[in-house]
Amino acid sequence: MITTSPPPDAKAAAPGYLSLFAVREFRAVFAAHLLSLLGIVVGEIALSVLVYRLTGSPLLSALTFALGFLPYVLGGTLLSGIADRYPARRVLVVCDLLCAASSATMALPGAPVVALLAARCVNAAIAPVFSGTRAATLGDVLGDGDLFVLGRSLLRIVSQGAQLLGFAVGGLLLTAVSPRTAITATTAGFLASALLLRLGTRRRPARSAGTAAAPALLASSLAGLREIFSHRRIRALLLLTWLPPFFLVTPESLAAPYADGLGAGSVGTGLLMCAMPVGAITGEVLAGVLLGPRTRERIALPLVSVTLLPFLTYALRPSLGWSLLAVAVAGAGTAYTLGADQWFIAAVPEELRGRAMTLLQAGVMTVQGLGMALAGAAAEFAPVYAVVAGSGLVGTLAVRALAREVVRSQ
Repeated sequence: MITTSPPPDAKAAAPGYLSLFAVREFRAVFAAHLLSLLGIVVGEIALSVLVYRLTGSPLLSALTFALGFLPYVLGGTLLSGIADRYPARRVLVVCDLLCAASSATMALPGAPVVALLAARCVNAAIAPVFSGTRAATLGDVLGDGDLFVLGRSLLRIVSQGAQLLGFAVGGLLLTAVSPRTAITATTAGFLASALLLRLGTRRRPARSAGTAAAPALLASSLAGLREIFSHRRIRALLLLTWLPPFFLVTPESLAAPYADGLGAGSVGTGLLMCAMPVGAITGEVLAGVLLGPRTRERIALPLVSVTLLPFLTYALRPSLGWSLLAVAVAGAGTAYTLGADQWFIAAVPEELRGRAMTLLQAGVMTVQGLGMALAGAAAEFAPVYAVVAGSGLVGTLAVRALAREVVRSQ
């Protein structure tokens, strides 16, 4: 396997999240990520409100959020070859520009609902290619060691934080401007991200050779996926990243009915939806700051094996306070990803890194969408507390079995 050495400024920096900002290129990547994320979250809220105002349909309004998950399958499989076949900076900038154009379409006066939903699908299909390419590029910018793990962790933390802040900002913004005007924030975010990445990162050659012909690209994507899944170690680590989120979304997706049953109303719903990202941010920050690389790797499997256990407390029909604590503690368990990331980057050959990262990102989003849908379906036939507790039990058994497979794949 080809490894990438950290840049000189990264080697000289002290370990920790702050050391990431000693690397000039990472500063550009981080700022671009923050700007585009805030635009995306605000745009999602505005688009949902706009669709509801145009149609009066709660289903179509909710569909605007669902369409942010479903096209990930397409982008993460059929388009994954782009991440390795073209220079990374070009891929990132073009993805941002395409998403900006798509978002601008949403903001056009008189754009029909079908055009709004189609544009949402386009952005969602491009997203895994962008995020996978960026994740692979972090290895070039930060090296394959601990800085890479911390860089990935910090981007996840920012994503969780942007979700919390963006919903608040979006809600306030919509009290002052129309939804279409608010959607322009998404366009501006993508354009600013493209500019930062173009000017703030170096041009690097593509990881794998090949022509730009569409059939060759499709063949490259599918061949890469076959090769990735043929490696027992990589396959096990992919599943280790995908399986816990499939179960972790259960209380979040059922927050509204559970809060309603407690008489907590919309305030309780909002708090329950915030508990998971707050716990995840806290867990990642503590693991990144207090623990060294080897310790994070040693605790990864024990931690992921107990991450879903707090959901079992739902069997006791906990009050809002106790349910918030249970969800937040489960969210903190996602800090296992810091150790899993290091294993994954070490297991994937350099020439497959872009496709592997694209698949990894797409899988996380897809399983969350599936988990939400299945949790909702289960709650049609069983009480919410039983569904959440059941997901904790089944998820814990499944994850522990998978952890044993990860050990055997070494």
